[in-house]
Amino acid sequence: MFTKSVLIAVLATISATSAFAPSMVNTRSVIASRPLFADAADEITDVDEPAPEDFIVNVGDIEEPDAADVASGPAWAALNERITEMRIKHRRSENDTGSPEYQVAGMTERIAYLTEHLKEHPKDFSTRRGLVALVNKRRRLLNYLFKEDVQRYKDVVASLGIRHKAPSPVQTKEEKYGRFPGQKPNKYKNKQTSKA
Repeated sequence: MFTKSVLIAVLATISATSAFAPSMVNTRSVIASRPLFADAADEITDVDEPAPEDFIVNVGDIEEPDAADVASGPAWAALNERITEMRIKHRRSENDTGSPEYQVAGMTERIAYLTEHLKEHPKDFSTRRGLVALVNKRRRLLNYLFKEDVQRYKDVVASLGIRHKAPSPVQTKEEKYGRFPGQKPNKYKNKQTSKA
């Protein structure tokens, strides 16, 4: 009835159209209730064959995010809230934004956050430079606060739990080195006395 080449052409068109169609999982594909060609019908209908695996990731492999993680928001938002709380706690008045206590409180919270960040990411050198600069800036503010009001300085250091060495008064050269004996003879001293 039909030649073998005609059957192959029909099968090729069927498989070509199914190759570019979106994959759909069918458990059974029925061509006709009564096949005209018994050999071709056996090749087309494969009821027992499982559907090909198209998916790279199975749905069961994807982990659901924790509800606590989603509700808390990003880490920077929590940091900003903590900084605001610390600043409110240490400000002098309601409109205070520039006092050393206010600034040191915010810097201390940022320093704590950056320290934790660097424990997780030790190769983040840009953040390390920023942390060192922030620590130095806080140190300068604490030195200034110590010069202005020692009691407020002590209160801020105690409440924030900061280890800070207060600056000592500047010593003159005589005060600093007066207790040590001279190491080198002064050769110019002898020349000046002999000329006179």
